[in-house]
Amino acid sequence: MTTATPARAGVGTHPGPAAAPARRRAGRGGGARLAPYLFVLPALALFAAFRLYPVVWSFVLSLYRTEGTTQTWTGLGNYERLLNDPLFWKALGNTALILVVQVPVMLALSLGLAVALNSALLRWKPLFRLGFFLPVVTGLVTYGLMMGALLNQDSGAVNWLLQLVGLPEVHWLNDPFWARVSIMLALTWHYTGYNAVIYLARLQSIPAEHHEAAAVDGAGPLRRFWHVTLPGLRPALLLTVVLSTIGTLQLFDEPFIMTGGGPDNATTTIGVYLYQTGFRYFDFGYASAIGYALVLIISLFGLVQVKLAKEED
Repeated sequence: MTTATPARAGVGTHPGPAAAPARRRAGRGGGARLAPYLFVLPALALFAAFRLYPVVWSFVLSLYRTEGTTQTWTGLGNYERLLNDPLFWKALGNTALILVVQVPVMLALSLGLAVALNSALLRWKPLFRLGFFLPVVTGLVTYGLMMGALLNQDSGAVNWLLQLVGLPEVHWLNDPFWARVSIMLALTWHYTGYNAVIYLARLQSIPAEHHEAAAVDGAGPLRRFWHVTLPGLRPALLLTVVLSTIGTLQLFDEPFIMTGGGPDNATTTIGVYLYQTGFRYFDFGYASAIGYALVLIISLFGLVQVKLAKEED
């Protein structure tokens, strides 16, 4: 006589009611893990459409030569053309000149201004800080047009003031030398307050006890500035040097609005040359190659500056 063997749990039996909540919890867990990606997906889609795609397509364009409405594969031909293009090297030289002359002067003025605004002897500090920062909030096109009007040879207020005190008028925007000076003056006026605010924020984070200890040891104002203030400002100095270098290498608005790159290409920067190549002559392949050359130059400058700063530490 055979006897029935009781069925083991989970083998050959239908799952009980307790298995349903477990499945629901597993489903909810999978949805929770997927939710962050769904929230990030719109931002990623916008980044891919408006940032990543133009960068990739620009590199593809740099491998073609544009002639009218036709594009011909040229490989690295546009990059070889860069090496033999005198106008590109002139634009690079103009940009380098502004970088070497204007940036150090601007940062030195910003540092002096920040120290003055941080002084305990200064009254109405908020008013002065607002006044020096106001140029930063002025739109690039607006202030470019304003500086162009002020420096106009015939009707500008600057030449009027010079003549008022008996000095000869200056061909600010029509002479190659003075056109470069005009661009540097405009940049200095616009960005000095911006860098001063960065320095001022860092100055206020340096403990007052460091200055007091140096004064007790007999250090004068200059020694305290050199041995206490400057080391404390090192992170801010590195930040402003890197940002100013990148901004100068990308310089476009001021020379384009004030001088159009002239006279005689004296103020043609890499950014202006890229724009003219792409949107005046419609050579988008060569313009893309100029853009990638600029990216390489900026990357090299940034790496060198960061490496030098780490070696000093």
